[in-house]
Amino acid sequence: MSPHVFAEACLLGRSKLPRPKHVFISVADHFEPDHGGASPRLQQERVQRWVEHYPALASRCNDSRGRPPQHTFFYPIECYVDKHLEQLSGLVHSGFGDVEVHLHHDGDNAGSMRDLLIESVSRMHGRHGLLHRDSEGLIRYGFVHGNWAINNSHPTGHHCGVENELAVLRETGCYADFTMPAAPHPAQTKTINKIYYASTLSNDPRAHDQGPDATTSSSSPDASLLMIQGPLVVYQNGWFRKPRVENGNVCLTQPLSINRLTNWLKSRVAVQGQPDWQFIKLHTHGCNEANIDYWLGGQTNEFHQDLREAADELGFNYYYVTCREMADLVKQAESGFDSPDFEVL
Repeated sequence: MSPHVFAEACLLGRSKLPRPKHVFISVADHFEPDHGGASPRLQQERVQRWVEHYPALASRCNDSRGRPPQHTFFYPIECYVDKHLEQLSGLVHSGFGDVEVHLHHDGDNAGSMRDLLIESVSRMHGRHGLLHRDSEGLIRYGFVHGNWAINNSHPTGHHCGVENELAVLRETGCYADFTMPAAPHPAQTKTINKIYYASTLSNDPRAHDQGPDATTSSSSPDASLLMIQGPLVVYQNGWFRKPRVENGNVCLTQPLSINRLTNWLKSRVAVQGQPDWQFIKLHTHGCNEANIDYWLGGQTNEFHQDLREAADELGFNYYYVTCREMADLVKQAESGFDSPDFEVL
């Protein structure tokens, strides 16, 4: 993490707690069945565990409108397995989440990336009923980059290769990127805790480092891609302890906890001009064995119960949403909505 980003994140850790009226929570799962070079059998076992156990666990909890937690599976298209997508589509159509696009690549080029995206997106929608079409009939998808290296931004030059990647994403139907935050990884952008627009016209590997904020006072800029970041706060538990990084990661060693909610709220990820709406995008790697045990072992239920009490105490409504729904709510906020309209999502 750069000194600039670290300093800004530290200041946020000491800021006062905001008081939003509506809080939207999503989980972007970098869902990688092949994690660690897993055999096809182990990959299938990992997916099967989610399909068999997640609905029962999620059904025990609900948000301010009675909806269970939503899990967005960003599936790695470079190792596409039809059966995985067919199983995940069952979770989607049962109302427990969504599937979007994840990609790991290295030494790639715009042409091959474009071809892979077009083929994969078409198959996900046509064969499995995943993703969504917009009003013009274009299949749209959300994106998370593997190894955090979106737009060839990894400092080593590895894990991508496509320096106009943002343009390729926009051309092939990407509605928003959900990769950040990456900290403490060095691919972290200078911009933190923002919903903003990155230019798709530049071939600069750091083109997404900054851009105009999403705001209620102006329309989204042309030739740009919506970037929805999760929380990034540096804080200390006591004067003599080392600073810790709150980056929205959920795993066995960073479990969901109501104590983390304070820092998520302090990050103030929102559309400028609409402070009553706050967006909390968490992330995880749900096919790591330890994380599977955590997510599917029932340990998350206490958090959901505590969240309801905290929402009552702090006076906000909270909503479990998919990443696609979060992007749609950003558009509602930009359009000046006072209250979220879930009927049109």
